[in-house]
Amino acid sequence: MENKNIKINNKSDKPDNIVLRDHKIIEKCISYENKLPTFMKDYFIYLKGSVAVSTRSAYLEDIHFFCNYIVDQTTLSKAQTPKDITLEEFNKIKARDINLYLGDFCPRYYKEKENNTLIYENNNRALARKKSSISTLFKFLYRNEQLDKNITDGFNPIKLPKPQPDAIKRLDIDEVAIMLDAVETGQGLTEKELVYWKKTKLRDKAILALFVTYGLRLNELRELNISSFNFSRGEFKIYRKRGKEVLMPINKTCEYVVKDYIHHERPSSDLLDDEVKDALFLSLQKKRITPKSIRELVKKYTSICMNTSRTNGYSPHKLRATAATSLIQSGFSIYDVKTLLDHDNVTTTQLYAAHKKNIKRDIVNNFEWIDEKINDEIIDENSYNDSNE
Repeated sequence: MENKNIKINNKSDKPDNIVLRDHKIIEKCISYENKLPTFMKDYFIYLKGSVAVSTRSAYLEDIHFFCNYIVDQTTLSKAQTPKDITLEEFNKIKARDINLYLGDFCPRYYKEKENNTLIYENNNRALARKKSSISTLFKFLYRNEQLDKNITDGFNPIKLPKPQPDAIKRLDIDEVAIMLDAVETGQGLTEKELVYWKKTKLRDKAILALFVTYGLRLNELRELNISSFNFSRGEFKIYRKRGKEVLMPINKTCEYVVKDYIHHERPSSDLLDDEVKDALFLSLQKKRITPKSIRELVKKYTSICMNTSRTNGYSPHKLRATAATSLIQSGFSIYDVKTLLDHDNVTTTQLYAAHKKNIKRDIVNNFEWIDEKINDEIIDENSYNDSNE
């Protein structure tokens, strides 16, 4: 499939790049399914209808990794490959076997590649995802009457660190201003960086403005097309996780920087290959900009506004945090910000709200019930008390 030219016969209202992106993930899922035991077929069908394609791919990858572990590292199966594992062998797996896998093997394991030994480490967050993938499989097989017992209740808990508001990395409002000024003027860039800046400054400015205004995820921004924008209606469309289509209002700043880039820097669509004629943000090679390039440009400009090295600059996700805290500090409710940023749970948004300093004092000082006459009397009384001390 990789060597064939993919042609899209798109009957949906999704743009071709979104359809192609999902197609590649689905092909990856099918590849994993073909390497796994056939008794899991019902589970594969369950995943198709219950989770997003990206989650489906992640679960199948984790399960394939687990099955490889069973074959290569244990005596739980006589199979030579994951596909040859039988349902009878799977039925004999105990919770203890899973706990050994997650607690002893996964945190640190080794792979031999050519003349090198590669060391892999997983933190608790990665281990929790692997546990979730395996749990969904065993629970489904039990519900599907393929396994005799539900062993998932015996899985050891994996403690995740509680997110701390003070640990959230984001830019302050004045640092955002410095960052946008840097992309406008080129100040703070090296001579080599200035060469590329002259060719991409309008693109980079539009990217940064969209990030800090809407808190877009990296792929949400990368997948934007020219046709995503309806300037006459003052809105643009993004495609979020789990296939959600969302219309976003566009403010004057973002409308200006996007139009400025399209009209004065982006190559004319007539000069582009068919697959990128509609793509909004392009590389100098006239291809849709890569995730790596977006990360690098964000690191570059955030490092300038923070006066640090390029390696210590922030990722696009930190600009998402910047948008959240800036909106809350500007007075928007956490529920409004939750809706804008597409948080699954309002508790995530509340972490950003904790950055609003002196919030209790700000509330009560702007919610006075007494009139000015009573307020003046309090001031006079305080003055009297001071004079008699």
